[in-house]
Amino acid sequence: MDLTRADAVVWRNRALLLFDRIPMPVAVCDVYGVIVLANPAMATEWGETPGRLRGRNVLDLFRPQEATQVERIAQALRLRHRSRYPVSVRWDAADGVRRHGELTADPVSDSAETSTALLVTLRVLGECPDPDPGRTEPSAPPAGATEARILALLAGGATTARAARETGLTVDGVNYHLRRLSDRWGASTRTELVARAYALGVLTPGVWPPTPVPAVPAVPAP
Repeated sequence: MDLTRADAVVWRNRALLLFDRIPMPVAVCDVYGVIVLANPAMATEWGETPGRLRGRNVLDLFRPQEATQVERIAQALRLRHRSRYPVSVRWDAADGVRRHGELTADPVSDSAETSTALLVTLRVLGECPDPDPGRTEPSAPPAGATEARILALLAGGATTARAARETGLTVDGVNYHLRRLSDRWGASTRTELVARAYALGVLTPGVWPPTPVPAVPAVPAP
């Protein structure tokens, strides 16, 4: 092993040691949010070991309070912007307590032209207050705006390549969203995904070309 390679191994080991010892929950994800590496502090939030978080999506673990924040980040990454992106989130920790905090995603890569990974840090802000008696927290929509748009295009006969062009995603990005929907809804084919989208109120029935159901504006709390 030459000196340069030996130095690289030493610095990599030091970086991993530092990564594991950081008290703040931290994870390295791919550009779609799938966890590649998590430190013990991040795993502790879920009562897991770091290795068992690998392959899970951070947005399945931490629920964004505003879906539009995620869409803005996705658009910024497609445009290769390299800013820091915060997302307000909630989650049910391993101790049974619902907490809220802020996820921050920093694009990282070996070159200025591409973003190959995201460094995600979690700042825990505290416990969520108990909801008012008799008042239920609004449930998350069955599909996000981008997912609904993809489903509408597929329902109209679009190919994956066309859906990618229409939404500004890559083909891999479209397939990623479809895989997440398939896992969430237990659907095995795209035909079943479209059928479930109509059944769940994601697509507008009786309309051609297929269109997503318009989002209902949130009503401010009194």
